[in-house]
Amino acid sequence: MTFEDLKLAEPLQRAVKAEGYTIPTPIQQQAIPHVLEGKDVLGCAQTGTGKTAAFTLPILQRLSVGRPPPPARGRPIRALVLSPTRELAAQIGESIRAYGRFTGITSAVIFGGVGQNAQEQSLKQGVDILVATPGRLLDLMQQGFVSYKSLEVFVLDEADRMLDMGFIHDVKRVIAALPKKRQTLFFSATMPPEIQGLANSILTNPVRVEVAPVATTAETIDQRLYFVEKEQKRGLLVHLLQTDKAIQRVLVFTRTKHGANRVAKQLEAAGIGAEPIHGNKSQNARERALAAFKSGTCRVLVATDIAARGIDIDGITHVINFDLPNVPETYVHRIGRTGRAGAAGIALSFCDSEERAYLKDIERTIRRRVPVMEAQAYRSNLPPPAEGALDAAPARAQQSPRPPQGQFRGERRDGGRRDGNGGGRGRRGGGGGGGGRGANAGGSRGSESARPPRSDRPATQQAQRPSAPAPAAPAAVSQRPRAPKWL
Repeated sequence: MTFEDLKLAEPLQRAVKAEGYTIPTPIQQQAIPHVLEGKDVLGCAQTGTGKTAAFTLPILQRLSVGRPPPPARGRPIRALVLSPTRELAAQIGESIRAYGRFTGITSAVIFGGVGQNAQEQSLKQGVDILVATPGRLLDLMQQGFVSYKSLEVFVLDEADRMLDMGFIHDVKRVIAALPKKRQTLFFSATMPPEIQGLANSILTNPVRVEVAPVATTAETIDQRLYFVEKEQKRGLLVHLLQTDKAIQRVLVFTRTKHGANRVAKQLEAAGIGAEPIHGNKSQNARERALAAFKSGTCRVLVATDIAARGIDIDGITHVINFDLPNVPETYVHRIGRTGRAGAAGIALSFCDSEERAYLKDIERTIRRRVPVMEAQAYRSNLPPPAEGALDAAPARAQQSPRPPQGQFRGERRDGGRRDGNGGGRGRRGGGGGGGGRGANAGGSRGSESARPPRSDRPATQQAQRPSAPAPAAPAAVSQRPRAPKWL
């Protein structure tokens, strides 16, 4: 099945093709026809299954086909998407802009933690589709900036996370203000009794669609984690590539285009063949970089998520997350680029103090803890190990314990730097990077040049996931006493 078979309008098909997608995912194949028919949908699917496109594409079509001319003083809100976190809201907003670029449909994303003046102006000017988190939406509703008189479609995304995070009462208050006559699309990864009860109360004769989770991909990859300060990531990357000869062909992911250039330049300066690939590179430059990577002339390809969508290369021994992605599904798709065709694959991730919240979301999605590795002191300005401290025959690094919640390695409990909310959650900045999934349409497309602000989820209500046995540590890192507290 192709997107043409789903009977999407030509402007949407053109946008989907421009994003590099040709084959709809299972949930898109199931959900899109029902949404186009105006039916309520109950979707049981995790992030990473393509569910964002499963509702954004048909909503864009419903609102654009036969759309009346916009009023002179702003457009009314015709579709509302409620999201549990700022990151997910930003990703959904980016998907709507990408898929709706040829439709004339306007959208806005609102969430807490930032000033609301710009958000107020967007609402005053009028938007067709509003994407929001519950708290800030209620604030703006109470201040009279939001009207639902023309609302046609309501989407509740990740309803079980709303419950986990304590937002369910806010959600019910929003729903109570919506018109009774509307189409409702309800998505949740799990269906606990309270969520099933909420679905029953707001859906009318819904069509149920359900797909398997994507987390199984992550279970087949040997995953390892290094806690490292942001300014020391490049040094650690150089150290690993110089000392571990098993890292033969590696794909390094950065969050931004500028970051990809910077990392590639430092690797080249260290004598390690590397090429950056991102949206600012010409098609010819991308093709040359891929050809060098495939031939082995270039050992390291440094890529952003969007640029990496078209990369389908066998024999990638390692994936390194230089920056952790802000969307968990992106992590799964990143590391799935190694270990293909039955080969062994290893994924190494660097996590700084501001990325701890991203790590929690990732581990929640893959349903396991990523084993933490002890990194060597590689910097020239670090004191050498004490005489006799080295093991005579080092082979493996001991797995390192995680820093206590809210404390990063090298920090003091009594006076060191603390994370943003005291619960391990650091500060974040603007729009995020969404991951590609080969030929399948992604749930959300992210920006290569910005990072979204941190989630407005209460830190005390983070979901806990069971741990899994740690895979073997990398042989190239020697067993040493704990390094000085540079990490």
